[in-house]
Amino acid sequence: MKKQNMLALGLVVMALSACAPTAKQIKEAIEKDPSIVFVAIEKEPDKFIEVVNKAAQDAQRKAQEKAMDEEKRQRDEEFKNPLKAEVEEGRVIFGNKNAKVTIIEYSDFECPYCSKGYNTVKEILNTYKDDVRVVFKHLPLPMHPEARPAAEYFEAVAKQSHEMAHKFHDLVFENQNELRGKKDAFLKDAAKKVGADLGKLAKDLKDESIAKRIDADSAEANKFNFSGTPGFIINGVSLRGAYPAQDFKEIIDRHLGKK
Repeated sequence: MKKQNMLALGLVVMALSACAPTAKQIKEAIEKDPSIVFVAIEKEPDKFIEVVNKAAQDAQRKAQEKAMDEEKRQRDEEFKNPLKAEVEEGRVIFGNKNAKVTIIEYSDFECPYCSKGYNTVKEILNTYKDDVRVVFKHLPLPMHPEARPAAEYFEAVAKQSHEMAHKFHDLVFENQNELRGKKDAFLKDAAKKVGADLGKLAKDLKDESIAKRIDADSAEANKFNFSGTPGFIINGVSLRGAYPAQDFKEIIDRHLGKK
């Protein structure tokens, strides 16, 4: 009789004699002869896969629950001690400039997740009308080569008109594939479409204040530990990633005192 069969028989005998093996005994038996496990897997591979998948799903669920608990704890802490972002004069602001709730958005024009964030922010502005404003800031990531040039164009267009900059912002996010494919040609064409003076634009793109603003935005985002995009600070409370509108609404409603 093979060794693993002898061990299995021993475990059965112990069970029948009302002396079931302890977890320690089973562990020791498997450590002495791991082939016991292999034989069991070969005998019922489907059952093994089912058990492994369930264990993986349980582990993932527990990790998500832990992350959600940690996020809630951090969010409650930020309601008590809000993050303080700068809103300098001359920034492009979407929505009512005197709104009760300010969303600081750190974004990357080439990031696909920022495109999702763009659509969510549009929904939020449409929902809250005069109660919410958005200050658009820049966090161009190294893996997106067209993000920084797009940010520079945005700020250069804003020197001519904030309204044109808003339209430019929308045009870029709605045509990210063209940004990646046509690069500067697309940016120049987008600026032209929103009505920018291309001669003045070319001069303003060389203005050091634009580079300094983008660098300052990135430094501020890093200070708040935003390592990816998009990132949002809603009256001092952070959301890190392309969250659905409901997550924004929960924070906004709490700031507005709504149930």
